[in-house]
Amino acid sequence: MPLAFDAGRENRMATPMGPSRIPKPLHPFFVGLGGALLMAALFTDFMYSSNSLMQWANFSAWLITGGLILALISAIVLIIDFALGWVGPIRWLDFGLLAAAAVLSIFNVFIHTRDAWTSVVPSGITISAIVTILLAVAGLRGWCVTAIPFAGRGDVA
Repeated sequence: MPLAFDAGRENRMATPMGPSRIPKPLHPFFVGLGGALLMAALFTDFMYSSNSLMQWANFSAWLITGGLILALISAIVLIIDFALGWVGPIRWLDFGLLAAAAVLSIFNVFIHTRDAWTSVVPSGITISAIVTILLAVAGLRGWCVTAIPFAGRGDVA
C-alpha cells in the first residue's frame, strides 16, 4: 500500500540553515594571541639559560609584557561580549586557569626586570613553565572563558 504524499514534510526535513544570526564571542581571539606570547616566553627563557645572551632575556620581558597587554584587551572585549549578550555564563575552570596565568605573568615580568642571570634563572623560567602549562590546558579547552549560546528549539538561528 503506497503512502500518501505529505507536502508539508519536505519543509520539515533537515536543510542547511545558512549563516548563524547568533554572533560569536570576540574574546577567544585575543586570549589566544596573548597566550601565544606568554608561552613563547618559555622558549626565550630557555634560550637565555642555555647561552647567556642577554637579548633573549629582553625578548622574554617583551613577550610577557605583550601577553599581559593582550590579556587586558581580552578582558575588555569579554566585558563587551557580556554587554552585547554574545556569550553565556562563565566557565569558572577556564576563567581560573587564565586568571592564574595572568597573575603569575605579572610576577614574572617583575622578575624579568632584574639584572642578568637572576632575571631568568631559576625563578623566571620556572614561572614561565607553569604559565605555559596553565595556558596549554586553557588552549586545549578552546581559549573561551564563557559558554557559547546556541539557538534552542524554536529559536531562529
